[in-house]
Amino acid sequence: MNLAEASFKITEDNNCPLYTLEDEFKLSGDLLLLPHDRVACLILAEDIKNAVNNENFETSYNSFYCSGCTGFVKLESGQEPEAKKNNSESAINEDDIDTIASLLSDFSFFQTLNENDIKKLVSYLKLKKFEKNDTIIKKGEPGTNLYIIIFGRVEVVGDDNISIAFLGKGEVFGEMSLLSGDPVGATIKVVEATTILYIKGKDFRNVLKQFPSLQMYFARLLARRLANTNTVRSEDLSAGMTGQLSDMPPSELFQTLNINQKTGVLTLQLPKGSADLCFREGALISVKYNNAESEEAFYEILKEREGRFKFVPGLPEADMQADEMGDFMWLLMEGVRRMDEAEADKI
Repeated sequence: MNLAEASFKITEDNNCPLYTLEDEFKLSGDLLLLPHDRVACLILAEDIKNAVNNENFETSYNSFYCSGCTGFVKLESGQEPEAKKNNSESAINEDDIDTIASLLSDFSFFQTLNENDIKKLVSYLKLKKFEKNDTIIKKGEPGTNLYIIIFGRVEVVGDDNISIAFLGKGEVFGEMSLLSGDPVGATIKVVEATTILYIKGKDFRNVLKQFPSLQMYFARLLARRLANTNTVRSEDLSAGMTGQLSDMPPSELFQTLNINQKTGVLTLQLPKGSADLCFREGALISVKYNNAESEEAFYEILKEREGRFKFVPGLPEADMQADEMGDFMWLLMEGVRRMDEAEADKI
């Protein structure tokens, strides 16, 4: 199927039970947006699909009748001009929220939410379209948005233009830099025409607060992705590891220890002095830095970008029995939120 951008308007009405003259439908790939306050007609949706599949659909004008049930309608259509659809960006129209929410309910990202919550979340989203060979985000840039692929396919590209993975319909990207506060870790290139929904970083954190179940979704997603990229680092950490924060920022370093369930003491030499963090099977047990302890010390360390670190496996028996500081992902996101607020206050 040659996925097209088109609109369809009813120009004749012969007792159709659902639609009337001038009702308009919009097609974006496999997403069909219905007229306001109208329910979906599967017959009409199938007829539109067949029309798009027709080899003559590439012409600027099309006219056809739906196959009907108790009545029928005639639709006229035309593709969006090329200049309009390339890299076009738009807010989600309030009339389209129900349709988009219905589509997104099948995506794993949204399956922890009920229908009303999905509609609330859709109100934060914007739609954007990309053509083949477009670059959506580049490695090293600040993370600004979370992206959800509606249709199409993108490639995750690492150093030396090495392909890391391909992502398709229903998958998300951009979350790692938003959660950690670090720059984007890989370039995302479009390999076939792609439509995405995206949410801005500030709204993303508001969404996580509003819908706590999404925090667990991203914790699991982050775990899978870090497990794939940090295998070598994990092996190094098992035997003890040293390095520079300029090569491995605090948030990434902490997540590596957490995801790989490491037990030991992480010591950092930072501009304000020495810091010690104790991990037990990936959970934070204690943190000390610059006359601060626990959460406040952890948040201060997250801000640092220069210094050295060393991880030594193993903990004293007392630390093996100590209570955890709290949920690691919550601590990390709270630290990133505080950094965002501090940056906003400077502006």
